[in-house]
Amino acid sequence: MGKVEKGPAVTMREGKKVTIPTSLHSLALGVPLLTVSNFSEWYEDVQFTLGVLDLDMTLLEDKPVDITEDSTAKQVVLFESWKRANRLSLMFMKMTIENNIKTSLPQTINALEYLKAVEDRFRFADKSFSSTIMAKLTIIKYDGNRGVQDHILNMANKAVKFKTLGMEVDETFLVQFILNSLPSQFDAFKIHYK
Repeated sequence: MGKVEKGPAVTMREGKKVTIPTSLHSLALGVPLLTVSNFSEWYEDVQFTLGVLDLDMTLLEDKPVDITEDSTAKQVVLFESWKRANRLSLMFMKMTIENNIKTSLPQTINALEYLKAVEDRFRFADKSFSSTIMAKLTIIKYDGNRGVQDHILNMANKAVKFKTLGMEVDETFLVQFILNSLPSQFDAFKIHYK
């Protein structure tokens, strides 16, 4: 894929220089690696990070017209800014995707097309993953291997994961799922809670 730009990066936005004082690589380490089960989280983090870096131009704007001899200075700056943002956005996304997934994606030189290809591939996976999480949430039982607090936090984390997929578990349902997951030795607690 080539070397990633490191050190202060400079981009042009509306004719003004904008300095990005960090490397793409260090920021990519903060984005979860895209796997089969975390598309929604990855998608949100990628869009946020590219926005903070002021590289989301290619995700928000169509490619400007190619530069010709008749292009104005403003058109040249816009084209060069878009081209740079596109190249860096594409590299950033590829750095945050597992290799086995990368190889199954179409090769494109347009960051927005690449992001849409990833989204199309994972739209179905997210839906099937959400049903798996819901099934786990409804059938999980406290096994006594760890503390009750850890068990409850584990269930709450599953509900939060469900929310990142664009769906939400009502708090009263979550409480009911948790109470149902506890064995009979917690009946006094269940009665007191109700």
